[in-house]
Order: sequence, then C-alpha cells, then structure tokens
Amino acid sequence: MTSYRLNRLFNPKSGRALDVAIDHGFFGEPTFLKGIESIDNAVSALIAAGPDAIQLTVGQARVLQSVPGKQKPALVLRTDIANVYGVPLDDHLYSHHFPDAVEEAVRLDAVCVVANLIQLPGRPEIREANIQSIMALRKECVRYNMPLMVEPLVMQENSVNGAYMVDGDTRKIVSLVRQARELGADLIKADPTSNVEDYHLVIEAAGDLPVLVRGGGGSISDRALLERTVGVLDQGAKGLVYGRNIVQHRDPVGITKAMMAILHDGSSVDDALLLIAGE
Repeated sequence: MTSYRLNRLFNPKSGRALDVAIDHGFFGEPTFLKGIESIDNAVSALIAAGPDAIQLTVGQARVLQSVPGKQKPALVLRTDIANVYGVPLDDHLYSHHFPDAVEEAVRLDAVCVVANLIQLPGRPEIREANIQSIMALRKECVRYNMPLMVEPLVMQENSVNGAYMVDGDTRKIVSLVRQARELGADLIKADPTSNVEDYHLVIEAAGDLPVLVRGGGGSISDRALLERTVGVLDQGAKGLVYGRNIVQHRDPVGITKAMMAILHDGSSVDDALLLIAGE
C-alpha cells in the first residue's frame, strides 16, 4: 500500500520523478543557505517550475502544503539531522531523527520520508546511528503505510577540505545501496558513481527498488549535469533528487524545466539547454 503515496511522486507517463531538495538549512551549514535564504520565495519559484516533488523539513513543510490547489509538487519529508557537512567539522559528530517523524509526515500529507545512511571513514558510530534511525523509522512507516527513502552516502576522508565529501567509488556505493535495500527501504536516493557507465551496478544492487540519483554540490556545467543525468537514466535510474544544482543555479526555474523535459518528455540535452537562460 505504500505505492499509493508514491503515485503522487512518479510521473504516470514516464514513471520518473524530480524531487528538488531544499532541506539544507536543517544541517546548520551557512554555505548551504545560498538560494534558499527565503524558503517562501524558493518554494514559490519551484511551484512555478513544476517539479514532481519538493524535499523539505518538518519546520518548513507547511510553506508548501499551505498553498491551495492540487497541482503543486508533492512533499518529501526529511526526518534526520547530522553535522557532517561543516567546514571545519565539529569535534563531536552526531546524527538524529525526529521520534515522531512518520506521524508528522502523515499529518503533513507527505508522499514519503527520507533518512541518511552515511559511511564516514573512521566514524562507524555515525553509520550505526543511521541504521538505528532507519530501523525505528521503518517500524512506523510500515504502521502508517508511509514509503521510506534511504539515502546511502559514501564519504571521502575529511582531510581533503576539512569536511566529508562524496566518494564516487562504485564498489562502496553499491555496497551501501545494498545495505539500504536490506534494511527495508522502499526507494533509494544514491550518489552518481565517478564513472557514470557503472551506474547499472547501483541499479542492480537496489533490485526492484526505484533509484533516484542525488545531485550533490560542486561546480559543474549545465551540459555536463544534463549529460550525466541522461547517462544515469539510460542505465535504469527512476529519477533525480537535485538540490543545490537547482536552487543555487543562476536560473533555477529554467534548469528545473530542463530536467523535467529530459525526465518526462525524452528531450535531448541540446533541446533541454534551450530552456535555461543564458545558454
């Protein structure tokens, strides 16, 4: 029955979804706030662009859900908070979930909840905390027929820039995605592999679970981002969860429309680029 809610996430024509994540203020990192200084303005702009879903936190979800009408994007609710993104890192790292997160998701009419499964070099206690959260959330998700999206994140050693950055190692990503599946995820939000041509291995590890590809941060050209998107979709990904790639873009509405054209209409990269201002 969890699929009933997911019917509002995935496009009926393409079977794919674009979830725009603007839950970054939750993590307490100042650089994450660019483009979402005003959640009201960001949500309004995204509603106009028309993605399939917007990913928000318990404290911000009402901004989307108070908008009248049935055509607005669906709500994906972030349930956990961690401090692994700061520069420099805090001496003490943590990860916690809201104990009543699933009940909140029901009250807020979310289509699913999302929680991290983070692998940090030398910090197994964070992964353990995530596993504890996932098991607790899954118990409530089953009770309320709420889909659970698990976000496996494999991080590099933090000595690179003082914070943990995404590690695109295919072998590590596949292993963590498989663990997310074993823990009872209903859908997976996973990083792209460094070699995009390897992504079918991630899809294989997820089995029959839909995989939505995480955008992450970093500077990347519009063409490169769209080409990577086409690459992972061609190998079986069912959608995207892009955040800073969209909200920190010079034309958030245009890049959203470009993504939607590729996802749902099968547009080419060249045609999608025409939807972005300045291209």
